[in-house]
Amino acid sequence: MTFLISVAGRQWRIQCLMRLVVYNIRYATGTGKAFHLPLPGAGYLRGNPAVLDGIAEFLRELKPDLVGLIEVDAGSLRAKRVNQADYIADRLGHYSAYACKYAVGSLNSRMPIINKQGNAFLASPRVHGERFHFFDTGIKRLIIELELEECAVFLVHLSLKYRHRQEQLRHLHRLVKASTKPVIVAGDFNTFWGDAEIYLFTQAAGLRSANVTGLPSYPSREPRWELDFILVSEQIEVTGFEVPEVDWSDHRPLVCDFTVRPPV
Repeated sequence: MTFLISVAGRQWRIQCLMRLVVYNIRYATGTGKAFHLPLPGAGYLRGNPAVLDGIAEFLRELKPDLVGLIEVDAGSLRAKRVNQADYIADRLGHYSAYACKYAVGSLNSRMPIINKQGNAFLASPRVHGERFHFFDTGIKRLIIELELEECAVFLVHLSLKYRHRQEQLRHLHRLVKASTKPVIVAGDFNTFWGDAEIYLFTQAAGLRSANVTGLPSYPSREPRWELDFILVSEQIEVTGFEVPEVDWSDHRPLVCDFTVRPPV
C-alpha cells in the first residue's frame, strides 16, 4: 500500500510492505496415519481443536496483513459449531470474509457438514471490500475478490478435473482483465499435471508466479507437487517468498511479501 506524507511543504510517496499468506488448512482435521483410521479419509469427519489452535498460532506469528484460507469450516458439527475463519481472525485481530464454495442451490450446498465448507479471506482492519463470484463449471466454484486500495486479490480453489480447471481459468481470466487495479490471484490450483497447465492463463492475464523457484507445497510431509500459487501482475513487486515446513495440513502454506509500485 502507498501513503502520501508531507514534509516541509513537499509530498512524499511511501510504499508499505504487505504480507499475504495462502493456506489450504483441510478444515483443521490434521494429518498423519490417524487421519485414515478406521477408514481412508475418515479424518474429514473429525475436527481437531488442537490443530485449529496450532494453525491460528502459526499464522499469528507470521504477522500477515492478508490470509487466504482454503478448505475452512464455517461451523459444522465436525468443527463443533466453531467458524474456523472467525476463530483464526479473532486470534490475528483481523476481520473475515467467508462463503460456501459450492454453487448456490446445488446438492452440496444443502448437505450437512459439506454446506459449511468454503474459503475465506482474513484481513487487517484497514483493508475492506469483498465480492463473491462463482465459476460456471466444477463442483468447487467460489472466487473471493478482496479489493485493496491499490490492488485486487482473488482467492480460488480450482477443480480436480483438468477440463473443468481449464474452463475455470478462462472465467478467471475475464475477471482479471476487467480489474482496473494490479491483481494477485492465489489459492489451490490442483495442478497435478504441472505448472504448464496455467502457462497460457498467466501469459494472457499478464501474471507471473511469486514462487520463482517452483517450490512444491503438497503433500506437506514430503512435498512433490506445486499445487498452490500466488500469481501477481507486473506492477506488484515481490520482496520475499517462502513455503514454511509445517504440517498442520496436507498442504504447506505460501508466504509472500510484496509492495505495489505506484503508476508512473
